[in-house]
Amino acid sequence: MNINKRNAFTMIELVFVIVVLGILAAVAIPKLAATRDDAEIVKGRSDVAAVRAAIVNERQSRLLRGESTYISALDQGVTQGAAGVVIFDDSDNNSTNGSLLQYGVTTASGNGHWMKTGNTTYTYTVMADPVTFTYTQASGRFDCTHTNANCKLLTE
Repeated sequence: MNINKRNAFTMIELVFVIVVLGILAAVAIPKLAATRDDAEIVKGRSDVAAVRAAIVNERQSRLLRGESTYISALDQGVTQGAAGVVIFDDSDNNSTNGSLLQYGVTTASGNGHWMKTGNTTYTYTVMADPVTFTYTQASGRFDCTHTNANCKLLTE
């Protein structure tokens, strides 16, 4: 009784597997690119919400102390356009706990990163489009221009 044993795949089986993997890769790669953009948007939304909540929290702390003003700055003397520095981590040293956010945001250029662009302006780059946020001390608003489509994605 002679039994033939197969110890390897045939060439047709290997080609079939490679074709199936190619089709799956062609479907998956565009989905992964969209996922990256979605992640940048979610990160930006989270950062904006955290900064806004910190501004309100600081305002409430000031009201309890009898002060009616909003904080004057969202960071402590950070150089405009400098990469690798931390922003949103220190107000004007009059905060009750010494910081706006417990853990600040490190600046960098490119998608998914913040950069300080003026005394009260910051940009968040999403999908290669820098969205400018402005802090207004009189009203405590941290907002962008809502005619920008990416601003709407980050704030609405």
